Amino acid sequence: MRQPKERRRQQSTAILSVWGDLKKWTIRFTLTRKNDQLSVERLRLNLRQLEVFVATARAGSTRGAADRVARSQSAASAALTELESALGAPLFDRVRRRLVLNDNGRMLLPKAASLLDQVAEVQQLFAGQGRGHAATPLRVAASLTIGEVLLPDIVARWKQTHTASPVQIVIGNTSEVIRRVADFDVDLGFIEGPQTHPDLRVRPWLADEMVLVAAPTHPLARKRHVDVAALRSARWALREPGSGSREAVDRWLLEHLGPVDVGFEFGSTEAIKRLLAAGAALGCVSRLAVASALADGSLKELRTGLPPAARRLAIVVHRDKHLGRGAEDFLSLCASAMQV
Repeated sequence: MRQPKERRRQQSTAILSVWGDLKKWTIRFTLTRKNDQLSVERLRLNLRQLEVFVATARAGSTRGAADRVARSQSAASAALTELESALGAPLFDRVRRRLVLNDNGRMLLPKAASLLDQVAEVQQLFAGQGRGHAATPLRVAASLTIGEVLLPDIVARWKQTHTASPVQIVIGNTSEVIRRVADFDVDLGFIEGPQTHPDLRVRPWLADEMVLVAAPTHPLARKRHVDVAALRSARWALREPGSGSREAVDRWLLEHLGPVDVGFEFGSTEAIKRLLAAGAALGCVSRLAVASALADGSLKELRTGLPPAARRLAIVVHRDKHLGRGAEDFLSLCASAMQV
């Protein structure tokens, strides 16, 4: 329907008073209409769909995704179907009752996860009004030595200025930490080994050293100098394969001793320390992890004359990850720990 001539004149006058001349107004109008059309196309996607998509990628099924986002399985399946329809492309391959990301899904995942993180940060920003700080969550995965020895003090300091923020720390071996960061399950990862992933950025952090230790009552602990032959013939207790500590130890032992008798493998450094204190084996463990045991005399460092087994701890972050304020503040505290 054509607008009344007087109304169209008023609209033109109002617009011209802002933009100055008709030519400039015409160009501006064309660009605005084009942007509006693109915006309408983008709005075919919604946050619920992206939330279900990311949850499905992490859980491997719509049933698992439904549990994560507190929706019914049928609603989760419908949201995923709507998303694939809106994009005009499948995002998963169906493999033995599991949904596995295909190339389209892998391309979308970092963008969707980053967008959801930013939306969650906005919500937490306003949820934290009146309490001095936004309740930005901190999600971290760390290898055992770092998670048990180094992070507790840093987390305690961080919590002093983020009192309302929830803290979620997962402790596992280096392989698990890398997987969780790559899958966007956590914001930051702390590792001990040289493992990496093409989607991650690795930031060198603290220096550490693997040391040979035993109970003070162990025969080798009583010697002023332990030769290579004695170390080769001894029984050892080491971390499990896949851990950063085990990788460092394997490289060092193979270079300086060759194959050794690994009588015990543990998924916990604390378990190894207890076994060593009982005199059952030798161990090669992080100096950071046994510092207190060496200080109180429950373990003793062996004198071998071999070169030190130095290593570097590291922080890993996904290349496409948007870090919230809480994670950035935590990284700042970690950086200050390097200067202590």
